[in-house]
Amino acid sequence: MKTQSFEKPAVVAEDKWLAARRELLREEKELTRLHDKIAAKRRELPWVKVEKTYVFDAPGGPVPLVDLFNGRSQLAVYHFMLGPGWDEGCKSCSFIADHLVPTIPHLQARDVTLAVVSRAPLAEILPFKERMGWSFNWVSSNRNDFNFDYHVSFTEEELARSTVYYNYGLRGFPHGEAPGFSVFAKDARGDIYHTYSTYGRGVEQFMGTYTILDLVPKGRDEDPVDPGMDWVRHHDRYDQPADAVAAR
Repeated sequence: MKTQSFEKPAVVAEDKWLAARRELLREEKELTRLHDKIAAKRRELPWVKVEKTYVFDAPGGPVPLVDLFNGRSQLAVYHFMLGPGWDEGCKSCSFIADHLVPTIPHLQARDVTLAVVSRAPLAEILPFKERMGWSFNWVSSNRNDFNFDYHVSFTEEELARSTVYYNYGLRGFPHGEAPGFSVFAKDARGDIYHTYSTYGRGVEQFMGTYTILDLVPKGRDEDPVDPGMDWVRHHDRYDQPADAVAAR
């Protein structure tokens, strides 16, 4: 949200600042402990076996879900909003994707493979991927039900009813595609399980830029609208005038 603290800051002596900072530190530590507690509960969620066979279109040819693990036991999937016929990917999803590439070697070191999935055909994904300069594995679910089964794509009938199942409840949604993050595990037998999915503001945790913005005096400096990301652009468009970007 927008803040007035930058225009009208409370200026105090060092000792008063230190007292206020220590009180905030106490609350920050409470939040850290709560985060650790929730993370533990997340890991303890029961698993659901994936019974359906999903085959994705990849640059090297069709690949089943099991191959997306690339020899590891854990798979993290970002559901990127890029639907069939779109001119370009969602700018907010692109904001997230910019943060994903540097994590890849570190995730791999912890037995995790990252993949990005969209419903657009591969021929529409690859030019945008090249434009953005991303190196992660991005595959198409255009010829399977993966996006629908994990509730990030909606049918025309659902949209016509103005009610879709998203983020574990029925709600209105303005697009046929939605963002999300899903996790899968593979056991020694090769069986695959769905262990976790998060949607809506749950994907905000992957936006590392926000973590830094939350530290600075102006904060996110966003208008209080949902989702409040009007300022975000594709990273190759920040040097363009706002009206030129809006016209696209």
